[in-house]
Amino acid sequence: MTPQMLTAPKADPLLDAMRPRLTGSWLVSLEEDASIGSGVDALRQYTGTDVSVAVMSELQMVPPAPDGGIILFEDIKLAVVVPRKRQQIAAAMAELGQRDEIAEARPEFYLFGLQEFRDTAEATWGIGATHALQSAFTGKGIKIAILDTGIDLAHPDFVGRPIVTRSFVAGETIDDVQGHGTHCAGTAAGKSRMAGTPRYGVAPDAELYIGKVLNNSGFAAESDIIAGISWAINQQCAVISLSLGSPVRQGESYSRIYERIGRIALDSGSLVCAAAGNDSNRTFGAIAPVSSPANAPSIVAVGAVDALYQPASFSNGGINPDGGEIDLVAPGVGIFSSSPSPRLYRIMDGSSMACPHVAGVAALWAESDASMRGRALLEALRNNARPLPHNRRDVGVGLVTAPSNPVS
Repeated sequence: MTPQMLTAPKADPLLDAMRPRLTGSWLVSLEEDASIGSGVDALRQYTGTDVSVAVMSELQMVPPAPDGGIILFEDIKLAVVVPRKRQQIAAAMAELGQRDEIAEARPEFYLFGLQEFRDTAEATWGIGATHALQSAFTGKGIKIAILDTGIDLAHPDFVGRPIVTRSFVAGETIDDVQGHGTHCAGTAAGKSRMAGTPRYGVAPDAELYIGKVLNNSGFAAESDIIAGISWAINQQCAVISLSLGSPVRQGESYSRIYERIGRIALDSGSLVCAAAGNDSNRTFGAIAPVSSPANAPSIVAVGAVDALYQPASFSNGGINPDGGEIDLVAPGVGIFSSSPSPRLYRIMDGSSMACPHVAGVAALWAESDASMRGRALLEALRNNARPLPHNRRDVGVGLVTAPSNPVS
């Protein structure tokens, strides 16, 4: 009798080609009601390694742990585990994840800036599309954190502004070598008037807080990004913009680590926005799920539309349930903004370009009403979005729209 052949389900080649890249470390999240002591005991028991305890929000950057080292950040109850060479840790992590004190134990991934590069003759159109041009608000007094590749502080549109900066990348300054962060900062809060250049900043009077969490090649370990988010929350930034992410598979759930951080932010009066990702190819009918961390329910997932308000071909869709939906869309095709010297300006595509539009508009709403912070700000964005005639899977509740007049 011929043995029956068992075949694996046919994989989606598009998504397989975009699998996340592992850093080699693990992330372990404690349950919210678990004590730090019980977490230390559980980690020590299952990894056979001593545990260092630190406070994430007090760090300038995540210190590199030695092989076999564990750092447990007590303020967000998250541990970074660096296995010893040849240590068989996967089984230990699987067993550890079954303990009552542990919410999640999984490998750590690299996250990447989410942009598509394209040069055209088009200038900014997103400021008009979001009604920022017609708004009576400019983001004055509102702190926006851009967590990305840094910024060119010598750029003529940023020089002289009181910009708060911090690099979370070991051995690298805040200087933006890659260009992604300067472009995103310009979209969120570039100057309103520059000689010979159209306005491209949504909230030109907002206070910029720039955290360099992606290195000069445009990627970083998750722990560096989490450190940047913690810093931005601690700095009382009303809006935190993440134009970065890592792809997920269809049916894959969100990380409980990012959901916890998103809720901590909301409870602290901060709103985290993240790019939904550029892994789709809608021309050929391929729609990829919303990336992580945008797929966490308490983080605003931002998709991209073009100048005709069509979903951008590359923009991911809300095909995963339980938090994997698109919340809002914003201009993400042909976006003119700042670029490091000597180029100064460039046009780019991507959900990375859509995300700072939402961050800027959120700053306008926050300025319009001092009570609009955290969850109230999230509801203002949702309730005032412009509906679009497309599947909610692709555009969420609609196009982000700025407030027009002061609230009486």
